[in-house]
Amino acid sequence: MVRIDLNSDLGESFGPWPMGDDSSMLSIVTSANIACGFHAGDPAGILSVIRQAAQRGVSVGAHLGYRDLVGFGRRNMDPTSEELIGDVIYQIGALLGLARAAGTTVRYVKPHGALYNTIAHDARQAADVIEAIKAIDPTLVLMALSGAAIVEQARAAGLRVVSEAFADRWQPRQPPYSWGGHPRAGHRCGTHAAPGQGRTHYAIDGTHIELEAESVCVHGDTSAAVSIARAVRDALVSDGVELKSFNDG
Repeated sequence: MVRIDLNSDLGESFGPWPMGDDSSMLSIVTSANIACGFHAGDPAGILSVIRQAAQRGVSVGAHLGYRDLVGFGRRNMDPTSEELIGDVIYQIGALLGLARAAGTTVRYVKPHGALYNTIAHDARQAADVIEAIKAIDPTLVLMALSGAAIVEQARAAGLRVVSEAFADRWQPRQPPYSWGGHPRAGHRCGTHAAPGQGRTHYAIDGTHIELEAESVCVHGDTSAAVSIARAVRDALVSDGVELKSFNDG
């Protein structure tokens, strides 16, 4: 049986400004990428989401990004290696502390937004993120874009890497790394899971693209996020795929 992790970006509300329906998403996903305060999220809200994740048995990951609250971490930046390594360690450390207080722990790291896209191809910034993860906890898993250079770069450095694909966005908007774009992506996701091959197939306008994908992401910050996540989950389950975090056995 094929096993797929379903993840979502959560904990991104800030004070009185809500972002997404975290509680509903936590009833659907198997892994939660939780904001660390640099691109979104505040300590009280982050702690609340981590507690809910712990209660539901959802795996917690550090969703870290550039220091860019105003731009929601989606603006390209070029920090020095010293700055980026420090920022990554700082964010993971903050989430580790909150997770400990919530009775759980951080199991993996998934960079956010512009940082995620940059390290997919920028070897220097990728090396900085890898170095920071190894410095704080080399057992942490790195979640990265399927097919991107950082996957092999991180594995060569000794990190475990989980490749992911996206159910709801073109990311980074050009093949071979993009697919989906609307709720029907959930149906494609389930229909083209390939048993026994260790890879997942996705269709874009009738074209099949073979991707290594242990995890599928549904973003939590869109109005249709919960319905898309349910559609993806239902499609996978109906196709005989086991929904389970990659951190579980």
